[in-house]
Amino acid sequence: MLQLSDHDFELPNELIADQPLEDRSASRMMVVDRAGATFNDRTFSELPDILRSGDLLVLNNTKVFPARLFGKTQTGANIEIFLIEPIGDRSWKALARPGKRLKIGTDLRIGEDLVASVKEKFEDGIIIFEFSYEGDFFELLGKYGKTPLPPYIKRQKEAPDADRERYQTVYAKDRGAIAAPTAGLHFTDEIFTALKDKNIEIAEITLHVGYGTFEPIRVDDLADHRVMPERFSISAETAEHLNAAKQDGRRVIAVGTTTTRTLEYLRSKSDLFHAGSGLADLTILPGHRFLAINGLLTNFHLPKSSLLVLVSAFAGNELIMNAYRNAVEEKYRFYSYGDCMLIL
Repeated sequence: MLQLSDHDFELPNELIADQPLEDRSASRMMVVDRAGATFNDRTFSELPDILRSGDLLVLNNTKVFPARLFGKTQTGANIEIFLIEPIGDRSWKALARPGKRLKIGTDLRIGEDLVASVKEKFEDGIIIFEFSYEGDFFELLGKYGKTPLPPYIKRQKEAPDADRERYQTVYAKDRGAIAAPTAGLHFTDEIFTALKDKNIEIAEITLHVGYGTFEPIRVDDLADHRVMPERFSISAETAEHLNAAKQDGRRVIAVGTTTTRTLEYLRSKSDLFHAGSGLADLTILPGHRFLAINGLLTNFHLPKSSLLVLVSAFAGNELIMNAYRNAVEEKYRFYSYGDCMLIL
């Protein structure tokens, strides 16, 4: 039995990073050696020195949109809406807080020119909202929305949205994510220059990070757990880079668990990478045979999360849990705005 409890650890609250570092590349980086079952402490700015010439580094270029909205009912109740994904021309799957107050037919006024109406409610907390507006919906989100930060990062509703730029990779291009691919938050233009100077290849895929990435695991036996599918796309150029690296025996290093999921999903369907788009429907559990990646750059994840399970599947549960306990002892910063781990 693949037990969820094997992926648990004690984490003091003071190690949870709720503010980003001023310098993205100043984060600490634990380098984990799978073959030697060892780990050592470095900094992210050393990444170009640690990687080899010829390595292929694959990024997820998804772009976070301001998916948190604050509305008011006709009775004056304040409701927070967290958009998950579009399901029609003007309808979205969403979560709401407090959602129990909402009844089908309730209207929420978000601004003078944006209204959300409750169309359906489900037992798992998902609510379908239909929006009424004129003009461009995403322009209105830019006007009224807030950055969809994880719940452990607290911000006042009235405060300026200072996270809108920082909770975004410097290479974000393709709008559609409701959470950042946080392993990529450490990169800067200067780091990319240093990587290219060392002949380290860079390629990009897109996976729009959705609710499934951070949905809690609700079963004890991991064999019963499934991560919701997420939308991806891969270009012909990236597929060509990946196929060439595999043919040449060069290392493919994924930046983030979302990139890993995409590449492993694609390789599970074919011996070669092909351009295309679709839904990445793969849950990576211990025992998964990794066919696409040889290395992984990732942040430190929540206990008992699907992301920690994926990392353990790649590097081995015992090694990763030892590394996590060491990270706690050495006071690494955890989660989205925290430090990172490079597994080779």
